[in-house]
Amino acid sequence: MKIGHKENVIWYQYEINRKKREKLHNHKSGVLWFTGLSGSGKSTIAGKLEKVLYKKNISTYLLDGDNIRHGLCRDLNFTENDRRENIRRIGELVKLMVDAGLLVITAFISPYREDRENIRNIIDCKNFFEIFVDTPIHICEKRDPKGLYKKSRLNLLDNFTGVTSRYEIPYEPDIYLNGEDSFFKNINNILYVLKKNKIF
Repeated sequence: MKIGHKENVIWYQYEINRKKREKLHNHKSGVLWFTGLSGSGKSTIAGKLEKVLYKKNISTYLLDGDNIRHGLCRDLNFTENDRRENIRRIGELVKLMVDAGLLVITAFISPYREDRENIRNIIDCKNFFEIFVDTPIHICEKRDPKGLYKKSRLNLLDNFTGVTSRYEIPYEPDIYLNGEDSFFKNINNILYVLKKNKIF
């Protein structure tokens, strides 16, 4: 019987590891996984947070849902199965970036609890923080920066989270943010948790 290729694939351990890379960056690596409805403020808060961390000399990388779908996941649509595959691929990418010693910030709707928990397991990092941006859907619709809610209500857009596709609220997020609070307050809440966990 022939042996499959998977049996010959072994993870190679190099001398320069995550711990040494963290020492080089002078902070711990980790993941800030923003989740919430479209228009909740995820991307805006994530972007402003990265600017604050940059000024503190923290090595970050911000992954955004639309940007990922321009390249790594451009072959996927918005069915439930494709959404799951989209998040799985992102999880594998984030795992490598964490190993590189970076503090990775992600801004994805990531609507399903099971997928978010799977990502936590894939990355296998104690410094994984699920951040729930809790914004009422009527506020998200009022903001509607891309006009997606309007298109969905007019049946011009299929599988739109919160309208024609479900969003599963986190039961116990590591960080809870009220999407109607000021950016200043929300960012300070995140910084407090990062300092408490000695990320920097």
